[in-house]
Amino acid sequence: MRIEQIYTGCLAHGAYYIESNGEAVVIDPLREVQPYIDRATRDGAKIKYVLETHFHADFVSGHLDLAKKTGATIVYGPTAKPGFEAMVANDGQELNVGKARIRVIHTPGHTLESTTYLLIDESGKEKCIFTGDTLFIGDVGRPDLAQHVIADLTEDKLAGMLYDSLRNKIMPLSDDLIVYPNHGAGSACGKMMSKETQDTLGHQKRTNYALRPDMTKEEFKKELLTGLMPPPGYFPQNVLMNIRGYESLDTVMERARVAHSPEAFEAAAAAHEALIIDARSAGDFAKGFIPGSINFGLDGSFAMWVGEMVPDLKQHILLVTDPGKEEEAMIRLSRIGHDGLVGYLKGGFEAWKAADKPVDTVARITAEDFAARYALKPLVFDVRKKSEYEAEHVVGAVNIPLNELNNHLAEVPKDKPFILHCAGGYRSMIAASMLKARGWENFLDVADGFAGIKNTSVPRTAFVQPTTLL
Repeated sequence: MRIEQIYTGCLAHGAYYIESNGEAVVIDPLREVQPYIDRATRDGAKIKYVLETHFHADFVSGHLDLAKKTGATIVYGPTAKPGFEAMVANDGQELNVGKARIRVIHTPGHTLESTTYLLIDESGKEKCIFTGDTLFIGDVGRPDLAQHVIADLTEDKLAGMLYDSLRNKIMPLSDDLIVYPNHGAGSACGKMMSKETQDTLGHQKRTNYALRPDMTKEEFKKELLTGLMPPPGYFPQNVLMNIRGYESLDTVMERARVAHSPEAFEAAAAAHEALIIDARSAGDFAKGFIPGSINFGLDGSFAMWVGEMVPDLKQHILLVTDPGKEEEAMIRLSRIGHDGLVGYLKGGFEAWKAADKPVDTVARITAEDFAARYALKPLVFDVRKKSEYEAEHVVGAVNIPLNELNNHLAEVPKDKPFILHCAGGYRSMIAASMLKARGWENFLDVADGFAGIKNTSVPRTAFVQPTTLL
């Protein structure tokens, strides 16, 4: 029997491939399904089931394409109501996969249909659990997402269900089971997930705050719901795509793979009222970019930030990437349901410059430059998360988290200079490009962000630290 975790860091997502005696299952697949098909082909195995732990909010699952291409049966847990052909399994039902078995354990709470799958090996030993968003390493799934789709499923109601699921379905299981969750640190589906992507259930019982045996239901609800940030705007749309169905990735990619000359790129942008996304690094973008384009670098959490800042999944998009990176950008956007891609700039930004097309830039400074200017008391905007800002920040800096920037543009002056920074330069360049596209000009971006600023000659008294916060 083979068990393989297929982890995708940019989405903090874990899919799983299990094979036994020529039959295989895939759990929570990403939208691009060919890697799973290739894996089964190498094993000489047939993919029998596609198991979904729940209707995902943070990515579009590949269940439909995978089932169509392999003949596999899509499986959900109890109460699921998919808009396509699938098996809705019963609580406790077992599925045979080769000589192994998979037991369905209904664990509502993150969502109503959330299900954990228990793998029993060929010898009859309970081996591991695939917990989806029910149980993470160090955390549990947030219970507030379903309410954005079904109003009656309040976070309080689902939190109570999750408490019961953990105590009645998960905690009684053997300590030596391996826990394989759907996400790790960096996902917005929880608030304090570990960077580890697997652990024993016994260790989680001892260390995970949500599994404390003496915790009452009300205490659980309070700890779980306190400090939850609003989910990204694209989450409800992804849920609906996963419930109702969606276009095949093959169709989406066919539209996206149109290579435009600079002239055709300009015409396509006007004809489609397209947003131009420049996926090069922040440093390269700053030196020159197509006016009006927005920078989301492929070297960071590309898709998550596009989804956060451009929540309309029907928005037409044109891509600018480093040559050879076009396909990667398309795939990563499709994972979150951004299916409005209408092509890319052939030859990248260098082709645009060679065609003598208009170019804009962002003025960047180093952290040392910031230190030299700090004595003059510049206006500083810190676009890190509120929790990062509260942990430590530059005295006088105004915190506007990047995901809230669109709602606070009136607070950013156009008539006086200011400086932008984030932690390391990635998020602040997204902010800088958005401001540039809306007409802001008189600002500087700190290339190495707050991490760099802390290592300069800026005096320690210039930082607000946790002990000084009220």
